[in-house]
Amino acid sequence: MNNYLTDDTKAILLLCGVMGKDKEIKPLALKDYNKLALWLRENGLRPSDLLESANVERAANGASIDFGRLKALMERGVVLGFAVEEWQRNGIWLLSRSDSEYPVRLKRHLKGKAPALLFGVGDQSLLRGGGVGIVGSRNVDDAGQQFTIQVAEQCVRAGMPVVSGGARGVDQISMKAAMDAGGATIGILAENLLKKSLERSARKAIADGQLLLISPYHPNARFTVGTAMGRNKLIYAMADYGLVVSADHKKGGTWAGAEEELKRDKHVPVFVRGGSDAPLGNTKLLDLGAVVWPKVPDASELRKLLDKAASAAPGKAKQEELGFSSEPPVDKPTPKPEKIEEKQPEPVEEPPPVETNTGKPAEPAVDKPVVSAEAVTPAEELYQAVLPILLKNLNEPISADDLAKTLEVGKTQLNAWLKRAVADKVIKKLNKPVRYIGAK
Repeated sequence: MNNYLTDDTKAILLLCGVMGKDKEIKPLALKDYNKLALWLRENGLRPSDLLESANVERAANGASIDFGRLKALMERGVVLGFAVEEWQRNGIWLLSRSDSEYPVRLKRHLKGKAPALLFGVGDQSLLRGGGVGIVGSRNVDDAGQQFTIQVAEQCVRAGMPVVSGGARGVDQISMKAAMDAGGATIGILAENLLKKSLERSARKAIADGQLLLISPYHPNARFTVGTAMGRNKLIYAMADYGLVVSADHKKGGTWAGAEEELKRDKHVPVFVRGGSDAPLGNTKLLDLGAVVWPKVPDASELRKLLDKAASAAPGKAKQEELGFSSEPPVDKPTPKPEKIEEKQPEPVEEPPPVETNTGKPAEPAVDKPVVSAEAVTPAEELYQAVLPILLKNLNEPISADDLAKTLEVGKTQLNAWLKRAVADKVIKKLNKPVRYIGAK
């Protein structure tokens, strides 16, 4: 697991990330960030160049984004430091579209709709994706539950991961069945990544390398219809095949997600559970191009059976162009429902720049003491970013407890910073009672 943030990722987090409790500065929506990314590429710049304040006004004017807003977002360096420290303390890592580890599948399948940021917990090697994306109703019937378990076990025997959304019902049933059978699972969450990752069963599976949890949303994000819909397209994009176990006709996220995927020119093959006990929504998805899940007498032949069933489906000859390979095809822009956003180019951050250990790191968005390149580590960068805000609040003597409350930061981390600052003689420690004040 790589906890180091590249300078591009720091900049993208400042631009698009939700951090702290400040609600006045609205992060850039993906559509606005794509406009900015396009301008940067056209002008030979990268997101990290916005860490230099001289480039911010130029970029704001070029991308038609309010300069005051862009400047305020890029000045959130201290808030970024606190947020990243909390995420890393809880085992959460972060990738941006500029990172080489970012899933290629998302960029190729979603293009401009690929999330700018991706939070995760678990083995990043699972980001290669593949396998079957299993989705369905939260209130699935007994037949649907048994079918879900059977398919998940078939995936494991075929050496294919299960991709799902982590929600109650089909999602959780499929993920648990795959892990119980010794297979790998990828959970793409619409809410509260941090809470889910701390559950005992999840921690064990993560430690065993069986479970990867990712989300395009803040680790403490709450569930909304919007986050669920955004999550659904990622499930299909990360998988080789999709499977709808149960869907209500024209209702709910399962139907909407499958319908959206099937409308793509070159979509992931979408299968549905068939049979007399299957819900109406499953049957209606067949009219849109879905395929009935085939009988699987030998799980080792699962991929071959799925390829054959998809290519033989009536009216779906074009699916042969997909090749059903381990890497998804390059998707063509879809004119509906968001024409402007679908016309966005490939993300500007691709391919990422070469990172070195000796190059001078980009300056953060706040003033800080000069540190040699050799001394810079993630912990050092965080300390240097936080130091100015510490000094700003130490014009008068204050206890560590009161300072921790003011800054909304853990006392253990704060004490480490204070100890370092006292050793550097930029902060004085007063006794009886113990308080701190900036050195004059």
